[in-house]
Amino acid sequence: MQGVVESPVPAEVDPVVGVSAAAPLRGCGAVVGGEVVPGGEPGHVGDRTPSSERCLQSSGPGGGRAYGPTMRAVVQNSYGSADLLQVRDVDMPVVGDDEVLVRVRAASVHPDVWHVVSGRPYVLRLMGSGVRRPKHRVPGTDVAGQVEAIGRNVTSFQPEDEVFGETVTGYQWHNGGAYAEYVSVPSDALARKPGNITFEQAAAVPTSGLIALHNLRQGRLQPGHHVLVNGAGGGVGAFAVQLAKAQGATVTGVDAGSKLDMIRSLGADHVIDYAKQDFTRADARYDLIFDVPGNRPFRECRRALTPDGSYVLIGHDGFGDAAGLWLGSMPRVLGLVATSPFRRQLPAINFRLPTKKDSMPVLTRYLEAGELTPIVDKTFSLNDVPKALRYLQTGQALGKIVISI
Repeated sequence: MQGVVESPVPAEVDPVVGVSAAAPLRGCGAVVGGEVVPGGEPGHVGDRTPSSERCLQSSGPGGGRAYGPTMRAVVQNSYGSADLLQVRDVDMPVVGDDEVLVRVRAASVHPDVWHVVSGRPYVLRLMGSGVRRPKHRVPGTDVAGQVEAIGRNVTSFQPEDEVFGETVTGYQWHNGGAYAEYVSVPSDALARKPGNITFEQAAAVPTSGLIALHNLRQGRLQPGHHVLVNGAGGGVGAFAVQLAKAQGATVTGVDAGSKLDMIRSLGADHVIDYAKQDFTRADARYDLIFDVPGNRPFRECRRALTPDGSYVLIGHDGFGDAAGLWLGSMPRVLGLVATSPFRRQLPAINFRLPTKKDSMPVLTRYLEAGELTPIVDKTFSLNDVPKALRYLQTGQALGKIVISI
């Protein structure tokens, strides 16, 4: 994003945006590889029409707004409360040679978004987000939508393809631009959306699904294993339950009593209300404990493991309430890493993530086979992103929260 711009010709005022309400941008264009691709005819790079000669359309009879290469997006100018987020008109993304311009239909809300919006823990600001203020001002990393244009090196997608994926590569320690009408995404981070799920369901998959898939592999999951998923009713946990079942495991899901029916519907063989039963003190033993919230120390969890069992910590820190302000959950994670060579129940952690080019097709196959069903609790509009983040913080969501654009 290059900056916030106001509409050059005021039309009907949007009370949330504070400037003219944006109309669909199919008639406008994106800058792709330094050249203009008009949105009305999505396609490859090649049209060299100057921006001054396009997008000067009226919004209806009698004229109205003069459209430039802008779009509506959620903008974050500083760290802090979600209430600081505003919907504004911003420049259209610049699309690189290896990127795809996606017209966003839906984007998901997850804890990593909250961390970057709040700027907590502070160490994340040094790891790519920006020290004093966000380097990238539009939040959101999970996206589902339609290909609007492609860079000159892209051969895997064509305009109008329906796609989903993450907008960032590597770890999500900075904003990714998904809370907008359009976003530019590396082509290798996307996959074609399966036809048996909606855009809202597809947007719920990438971050949580990839975390579950990667860490189940780290935990040495095998068919016939007994797996306990602590936090089974949330975004990551719901995918972990289904992926473990798809791989032939017997699954026990732990969460609040209000989420147990949903966890059963995902295929869990057993459920535990954490308010009524402490799984670390029960008689059952598990080959793998997949711990999303990390609300029990490892020394207690290991009592519930078989002698050859594995413990995998995802490390949710309760939106800053359950971990340090400066380093968050990192000291606990690094402590487990340091002791893993001496404890066979702690698998060696591979901090090198598998590529999305390899992992997204795996999730796609599970979705197409019906073995993975995204659970969407609520959808919010682009204007209601602050409300969606506040709802996320309550911990009440069953599965995922989605922004419908």
